[in-house]
Order: sequence, then structure tokens, then C-alpha cells
Amino acid sequence: MVAVEEVRDSSLPQEHESDYETDSDVLSVSDVSDDDDIANETYTDRLIALKDIVPPSTRLEAVRKWQQATSWVSTGSQWAGNAVWIITTSALLVGLPLALAIEDEARIVGQEKELQMQQSGQQSLLGAPQAGQPSGVVPPGF
Repeated sequence: MVAVEEVRDSSLPQEHESDYETDSDVLSVSDVSDDDDIANETYTDRLIALKDIVPPSTRLEAVRKWQQATSWVSTGSQWAGNAVWIITTSALLVGLPLALAIEDEARIVGQEKELQMQQSGQQSLLGAPQAGQPSGVVPPGF
């Protein structure tokens, strides 16, 4: 029969009764880094960690609802883009020529007023009587 006996190395100092006993308060280096990781954890990391907590059926339902919502938003934005395109092109095709015609009409009216003022200025320089003003001496009976 074989006898097993523990041989201790006399060159190593044995301070503790157990090989696993230490004097430090920190159990491991990873415990300290875990505290720092919580402060540096992103929302994405937290959502990924929820994967273990939420059952697969609930996750699938949430994914379906998310896909449906994104589909509605995508369709709505396409419709809104088409509506903006239609309104913009209609305004350019109808509104721009109308605005140019109104501006041209205002320019013509301004030119007519300027011409009338020039004619009235010439008549006043020539001394022609204007309407409503008596012109010189008129003999009786005429």
C-alpha cells in the first residue's frame, strides 16, 4: 500500500494557515475593473444584457412591432416627400409665371404713370391751362 504525505517547502515562508487566505481586502483585480465597467457601460451594452432576461417570444413580438413602426415611418416619409415634390413643382409651374406676369404688369403701370407725369410737366412749362383753372381774361359773353 502507498502512503500519501504532504511535503512542505521549507524555503517558502508560510504566513497563513490556508493557501487561499490573503491579507488584501480586494478579492481580485477583476472586481475593481467591474466597478469601472459599470460607469463606462453604454445603453447598447445594457440593452444587449437584457437579452438574457426577456423571453424569446417577447423579443420577437418587440422586433415585429419595431419593424412595423419603421415600415410606417418609411412609408409616411415617402408620401410626405412625394407631396412636397408635387406642391413644389406645381408652385413653380403655376406660381412663377403668375408672379412674373404680375411684376410685368406693375412695371407697365409704373411706366404709364411716369409718362403721364412727364406730359403734365411739359404742359405746365408751356403754360397751357390745366383743367379747372381759369385761363386769362375772358370778355363777357364769350
